Amino acid sequence: MSTDTDPRTPQQEYDFYAQPENQEPQGPPRRRSKQLTAPIPVRFPPELLDEVKKRAEADDRSVSAWIRRAVEHEIARSA
Repeated sequence: MSTDTDPRTPQQEYDFYAQPENQEPQGPPRRRSKQLTAPIPVRFPPELLDEVKKRAEADDRSVSAWIRRAVEHEIARSA
């Protein structure tokens, strides 16, 4: 990789951080800017959940983070 600004694939990131010399924290710790509330159980039909999982994986996000982003997008769109 030529610079720190080059985008990396998930496999390249894994390979990079698998090396012990790349596991040292850099700079001050970062904290989330806002606290999340308690979990809210939501049920999806199996087909919809499969699609959500595929899209979350394609975006390299957790299912929860993907759903949060989708809800934020929908709220912003309808505002």
